[in-house]
Amino acid sequence: MKKSVTIIILIVIFMAFGGSMYYLYQKNEEDPIVYKTEKASTQTIIKKTVATGSILPLEEVLIKPNISGVIEEIFVEGGDFVKSGDLLAKIKVVPNLNALNDARNSIDEAKIALDDQRRNFDRQSSLFNKGVISKVDLERAQVSYDQAKQAYSAANKRYDIVKTGTTKGYGNSANTLIRSTVTGMVLEVPVEVGNQVIESNNFNEGTTIAAIADVEKMIFEGKVDESEVGKIKEDLPLEITVGALENITFDAILDYIAPKGNEENGAIQFEIKGTLKKQDSVFIRAGLSANASIILDRADNVLSIKEALVQFDSETKKPFLEIATGDQQFERREIELGISDGIYVEVKSGIDKEDEIKVWNEVKPDEYKG
Repeated sequence: MKKSVTIIILIVIFMAFGGSMYYLYQKNEEDPIVYKTEKASTQTIIKKTVATGSILPLEEVLIKPNISGVIEEIFVEGGDFVKSGDLLAKIKVVPNLNALNDARNSIDEAKIALDDQRRNFDRQSSLFNKGVISKVDLERAQVSYDQAKQAYSAANKRYDIVKTGTTKGYGNSANTLIRSTVTGMVLEVPVEVGNQVIESNNFNEGTTIAAIADVEKMIFEGKVDESEVGKIKEDLPLEITVGALENITFDAILDYIAPKGNEENGAIQFEIKGTLKKQDSVFIRAGLSANASIILDRADNVLSIKEALVQFDSETKKPFLEIATGDQQFERREIELGISDGIYVEVKSGIDKEDEIKVWNEVKPDEYKG
């Protein structure tokens, strides 16, 4: 019995020894871990944040009528260049019946007063010719008569204005003729012939006949998230890219940051504006969507590495790299970092351009050789 137990123990020991030797053999046959290396390079690093928005005119003027009516003629269309005073449209007045009736009544009242003053003047003239009254009394009658004539003429003109929007002697000043108040390009004409329009007054904004702006003065208007607004300030440079204009970048200056944000889709957004430095050879249409890269910091032609190469000490949190000292042999070296754009980071000290930096990705030997 004891002999059998001894044999079993020896067999177990022999199998364990054999298994260990086989494991060591297999381990020795495995390919060694191979690390690639990269060198630092000279880069221009730009730290920026992006805002989305659109291109708009610096000043856009909405032309509105001073009288209600129906569009009878339109003389311009979007894209036309106009000067201040140029005719844009003509309105046909649709008179208000109450106002028309009041104006008509005013004419009748003025006519009655005029007839009465005429009779009085004739009577006073006859008495003066007979030497009954003085010249002063005659002149008073003359003044009253002239005033009555003036009132009658004014009542007739008022009636014409209520009925047609204009009257004799007003010419280009007629309310029915809508003219441009500024010089610029017509961006849009949102009305058509036959459309009814409402006059602009203290109680109503009125109907827009045309929108006019100086397209040589354009701005970027966009929004940034509350997480980014603390990083930006006025007078920072912007790089504007317009989706409809490929491979063209416009420079701009950040002029305005809203002091108050507005909630949109659960996030607080702050409005920003920047004045474009327009290129004379490129026409930018108002309303085009655009993106603005706000330049927060910039370092030109500095020693840089890919940010993925940087390691951080678990205790001190200081950055370091592993630099090759031989074939797949590396030493740790602490570095000082500068600005980063999310891909490349500036290295201020710790390495030079010839150092081979360890890439923290295991690769197969054939990848490393190839």
